[in-house]
Order: sequence, then C-alpha cells, then structure tokens
Amino acid sequence: MLGLRQNLAQFILLIAVNALVGGTLGQERTILPLLAGGVFHLDRYTSALTYILAFGLSKAAMNYFAGTLSDRFGRKPVLVAGWLAAIPVPFLLIFGQAWAWIVGANVLLGISQGLTWSTTVMMKMDLVGPSRRGLAMGLNEAAGYLGVAATALATGYLASEYGLRPAPFLLGAAFIGLGLGLSVVTVRETRGHSLLEARAHVDANEHAHGGLTDRQVFTLTSFRDRSLSSVSQAGMVNNLNDGLAWGLFPVLFAGAGLNLGQIGILAATYPAVWGAGQLFTGAASDRWGRKWLIVAGMLTQSVGLATAAASHSFRPWLASAVLLGVGTAMVYPTLLAAIGDVAHPAWRARSVGVYRLWRDGGFAVGALLSGLLADLYGIPAAIVAVAAVTAASGLLVAFRMRGNDHAPKVEGPAPAGSSAGTGPS
Repeated sequence: MLGLRQNLAQFILLIAVNALVGGTLGQERTILPLLAGGVFHLDRYTSALTYILAFGLSKAAMNYFAGTLSDRFGRKPVLVAGWLAAIPVPFLLIFGQAWAWIVGANVLLGISQGLTWSTTVMMKMDLVGPSRRGLAMGLNEAAGYLGVAATALATGYLASEYGLRPAPFLLGAAFIGLGLGLSVVTVRETRGHSLLEARAHVDANEHAHGGLTDRQVFTLTSFRDRSLSSVSQAGMVNNLNDGLAWGLFPVLFAGAGLNLGQIGILAATYPAVWGAGQLFTGAASDRWGRKWLIVAGMLTQSVGLATAAASHSFRPWLASAVLLGVGTAMVYPTLLAAIGDVAHPAWRARSVGVYRLWRDGGFAVGALLSGLLADLYGIPAAIVAVAAVTAASGLLVAFRMRGNDHAPKVEGPAPAGSSAGTGPS
C-alpha cells in the first residue's frame, strides 16, 4: 500500500539510514580543507579542491546509474552496494601518505553517496505516493544534512582535542558499519510500491510515458521539459555554491584567525539550518507549490554568499551561514519533489538519477570555478562570482519553469504515429 502512515516504520528506518549517509559525508566537511594545507602543504586552491572535483564527478555518475540499476535490480541491492563502496574511505583518510590517497577516498565516497542517497530518495518516493512527496523529501534531506551538520561539529571538536587524524574519521567508520548493518538486515525492498503507483497512473499517453528509453528520459529531464530542465540547472548551481562553501569557507575562516572550534561551528551551522529547515519547506511546497519557493531560495542563497564575501569575523559569517542554510532548505527538497511531480512512476527513478547527475556535477563545477577564481583573485572574489551565478539561476527558474507543477503532472513524447501533443518545450 502507498502512503506515509501505511509505511511509517520503514519510512522512519530509511530516515535513520539517510542520517548515517549524511554523517559519512560530514566527516570531511571541517577537516579536509585544513588537511590540504596543514598536512599536505597544497598552496593553490585549485589543487586543494581536487578532492571535491573527484567527489562530484563520481557521485554525479553514480546518481545516474543508481536510477537505472534500481529499476533493473531493485532499490535494496543498490543501497547495500553503496555502503560497501564506503568501507575503505575512512582508512584512506586516516592513513593516506599522499594527496592522491585523499582524492581516491573521495572517488569512493562519491560512488557511495550517489548510490546510497539516491536510493533512499527513491525508496521514500516509492512508499509515500504522490500526495506527500514534498514532505517525504523534506524529511529525507533534513535527516541527511542534519547528519552532515552534527558530524561536522563533532569532527571539529575531535580535531581540536586530538588532532586532524585519526580521531575525526573513526566516527565515519562507525557510521558506515551501522548503515551497512541496518541496510542488510532491516531495510525492505520498495520497488513494488512504484510499480503499484505506475499501474494506477493513467493518462492519454500512458504507453509512451511508461516506455521511455534511458536516452529519452535523459533529454527530457535535462533539456526538453521546461520544468525538469529548470530544476536540473538549479540543482547544479545549488551544489556549485555548496562545493565552494565546503572547500573554501574553512580556509577563509582559518586565514582570519578563527580556531578549530569556531570553524567547526560555522561548518556545521550551514547544513544544520539547511537540514532543520527542510522539515518545514518540503511540506510547504506540497501546499504552496514548488516554483516560487525555489526562486526565493536561490536568491536567499545568493544574499548569504554575498554576506560571507563581505564579512571578516565570526558573527557576520555565522549570519551568512544561516542565510545560506535557509535558502538551501527552501530549494533542496522542493527540487526533488518537483522531479517526482512531473516524472511518470515508470521512469521516475531514472529521472531522479539524471537530475542528481546534474545536481552533483555542480560539486565538480564549483571546485574548478571557485578554485581558479580564488587562485586568480582571492576567495572573496570567488564567492561573489558564485553568488551572481546563483541569483541568475533563480531568475531562470522564475522565467522558465511552469508554475503549477506542484500538482502531479506527466509529460513525455507521444507514441510513434500518434498526433497527441507532447507537452515539453
């Protein structure tokens, strides 16, 4: 049966699993930017941010394949495979003697995050059905990013007490072991729920909607459909500025003389506000619609970034982290829910995978763009440039995305020989 209440126990379990997925990522947020300079003596931002580039590329690729694999083999095997890929990560981070070890760890971390996080998203969409999709995505992303925030704060404390290695990464190892155990023993397969929804999902072009090829899903999500493509570019820009915040903010704060505890607080505040805010924004998008929440969120992120660029001390940076978190909370679950609104249940997992391919490709773009700009003009200039890109992305959503896609809507090419309209433009 579909519905949050009918599947509450399994839904809560998946919330816990995604919190552990977020914690696995959070082990790096405070520590790795400081390791790059303090331990490996990388003096160029572009070189230091190669770990984010590696993470973004591998996660983006795995996001795409996660959708196809979960449709073919089921959600649970993909989830378990993602946890298995994460097992070497903390050990590479602890014992790595060259920067290439750290980059390699982030390739594996990206593979793991792409498989595990994508699959928990799909599984929650499967369970709740169309009416509570925004709420489900808000709860999912809140759990993940509160996990990121709590772990970023904890690793900052551990680093200040025991050093940058190994203590902070032992926490990540514990999360991976627990997440793998829960996924193997207690998580149940949910693909049958999506098939049930697909059988109940009838429209004029049902044959075409249920039978799209991978290539058709990719082009529809990336370019052809006004709403899906608007969501994809906004997701990419969102993670572009997150990549900047991850890689350069701790370096900016350390350069201003902040201690590890303060850096940990700032590194945790942004994902904490982001995570907690999604408890409200996901459900709000079910009620008020997706489009204008996305637009407002992108513009709020832009203001937060501009505030960070203009600041020089802890309190203004704390305010900028709050603004950035609020804006991201408005955007993140809403983008995922918008994909679920438009995509047919038969190819929704693949469409989510394509969206997440573009979204997490933003990490790689952000690492390259912000690293190059920081090397040439300094960190504040790089932040200002990304703030401008973020504002432009929000305006593009305002002009291109349809305004009524909070109601479930299906589009796709008409069957061969049919004269039915296709919808996308």
